[in-house]
Amino acid sequence: MPTSTPKIPRKLIPLAIVFAVLVLIMPRTAKFNYDYKKGTPWPYETLISQFDFPILKTDEQIQAERDQAGTIVIPYYRYSEEVSSTVVKNAQSLDLGSHNVIRPTIVTHLGEIYSKGVISDGKVKLDQGSAHVSENLIYIQRNKRALQYPRTEVYKVSEARDQLVALLAKTYPSVNMDSLFRRSGVYEIIVPNLLYDRAMTELTHAESDDYVSPTLGYVKADEKIVSKGEIVTAEIAQILDSYKAEYNKVFGYAGPRIFLYIGNILLALALVVILYLVICFTYSDVFSRPNRYYYILTVFLLVAVITFIIERTVPSLMYMMPYPVFALYLLAFFRKKQVQPLYVVMLLPLLIFCGNGMELFVMYLTAGVVAIETFGYFSRGWRQFINAAIIFAVELGVYVGFRFIDVGSNATWWVDVALIFVGSMATVALYPLIYLFERIFNLVSVTRLIEMADVSNPLLQELANKAPGTFQHSLQVMNIVDAVGRATDADVHLLRAAALYHDIGKMQNPMCFVENQSSNPDAAKYHDGKSPQESAADIIRHVDDGFAIAEEHRLPDEIKNFILSHHGTSATAYFLNKYLNDGGDPSDVSAFYYHGQKPTTKEQVILMVCDSIEAASRTLKEFTPEAIDRFVEGIVAGKEKAGQLEDADITIRDMNLMKRMLKTYLQQIHHSRVAYPKRKS
Repeated sequence: MPTSTPKIPRKLIPLAIVFAVLVLIMPRTAKFNYDYKKGTPWPYETLISQFDFPILKTDEQIQAERDQAGTIVIPYYRYSEEVSSTVVKNAQSLDLGSHNVIRPTIVTHLGEIYSKGVISDGKVKLDQGSAHVSENLIYIQRNKRALQYPRTEVYKVSEARDQLVALLAKTYPSVNMDSLFRRSGVYEIIVPNLLYDRAMTELTHAESDDYVSPTLGYVKADEKIVSKGEIVTAEIAQILDSYKAEYNKVFGYAGPRIFLYIGNILLALALVVILYLVICFTYSDVFSRPNRYYYILTVFLLVAVITFIIERTVPSLMYMMPYPVFALYLLAFFRKKQVQPLYVVMLLPLLIFCGNGMELFVMYLTAGVVAIETFGYFSRGWRQFINAAIIFAVELGVYVGFRFIDVGSNATWWVDVALIFVGSMATVALYPLIYLFERIFNLVSVTRLIEMADVSNPLLQELANKAPGTFQHSLQVMNIVDAVGRATDADVHLLRAAALYHDIGKMQNPMCFVENQSSNPDAAKYHDGKSPQESAADIIRHVDDGFAIAEEHRLPDEIKNFILSHHGTSATAYFLNKYLNDGGDPSDVSAFYYHGQKPTTKEQVILMVCDSIEAASRTLKEFTPEAIDRFVEGIVAGKEKAGQLEDADITIRDMNLMKRMLKTYLQQIHHSRVAYPKRKS
């Protein structure tokens, strides 16, 4: 007999898609995986450069050079071949009298001096009031090419004269060169051949203020960068930063490519496994609610893909990414204790894709967790900007903390702070996307539940007008489930909305129900003349009618489930007992049972029990603690005995908390009053 191939669980197929996307966006190059900090020993083996790379200046160095460039002017000179030729010709025609034999030597040395250049002795005049002329550097334009030279490589006029005297004195020590030069006019022919250009000086100064070379030097391949155990000084850290930047930018994977692919696959698999396990531990029943499951995976992929794109294109914008809004996207549909671990997992791609991933991870994790806690207080209207300000303050605090421990550069801190501010404010602009997600994934957000629980809602107003007693009953149930829900850590917003809508079907036939008969004496006779089966059918029909109304008004599926489960498959006890007491057949009682569904969640159990408690409590004649205790225990035991709670995901602890809160609530509602004494006449 052939064996059947086991089917892959449906919950693994979406995970496989997430895994495939992660593998595709994993880094395709090796990463520089050394951690180091200034002032600490290098803990790894001696690091040898694998390629030539430039040493990048720090932002502080570049800014300092720009500041210096703004205050120091480098004078600009043009080399004049005409002046040089004229000086040499004038020297050749000198009359030195009895020392004419020296003339060729003078011409030779003047040629050497003028080949370097001669500037005037006077000071350069500037139009800039706060700037001053550099004493160390000059620009010389020669043959249509301007280069920067140390000022000491050229001569001032006085220096050229002294140099010529010194050179000739070595050759002709017996001649008084100074007197000879004065008599023969040698000093007069020495004039500047480097002509100062004021316009080009100012233009060059303006350009130099805008441009500063980003490099400081080069490190050759096979050159040692740092030895094992060597203290990482500021200079070594700068070289390591430059090596890391070049390595991550252009250096490909040196080993077999298959190892890189295997590594990426393993990392992607690790992320998927962590995500799956966190979902299992925090929200295991989500697998039975595919829309919620797909939503979690979609948000996770959004974070991963956005991180990949920004890091690959404009990594400087990583400080502007509003990651805390993804925590709020989860909080709109899930509870806090489910959101927090999921949000941690969703930030893990930052550690893999980003060079400063640890800083970003800590910053956005802290801000997101705080936002989860504060959003409940600042979620409406302009208060969302308060929440955004809190997010900004938290992110700024973490950023400053990392700056204090010298992670990264501090020169452009104000740009980073501006980006963090914009990203924080963006949470307000992007939060309304939850309404799009709500529509796409057919979910119900906390905001929508709050809106539904507003009693001015048209559907609830219609219920209040057609079935005022049912409406009041629903309000009382809402108050009870609110108290019980908070005590048992249930979804209070969902419970409040469900309590208001669970009996919405009664407005189709309001006089069938006793709570609506008090305002109409004739309505009390509604069931007169009807058989128990007919009366039970009318009572049971309100579940189907409620579901139909919910469908018509497009109420969320979560609310529809409460309508179907608030009576479960229990019996209409009043008419069933009447039928049996009148001699009805005990084997033919199916007409007296609701054909809804048994509660499966803690919230559905709470609503079922509270609905029964509120309705039955009106028949109590004694409200002592003992009587209330017996009453609540009896109602809950009756639900358990009827099998209504057998499919529910609720703990014994929550059941006990629910009963305790119900007893307390009933005692508070039906407390005794002080009798007011009558005034004597």
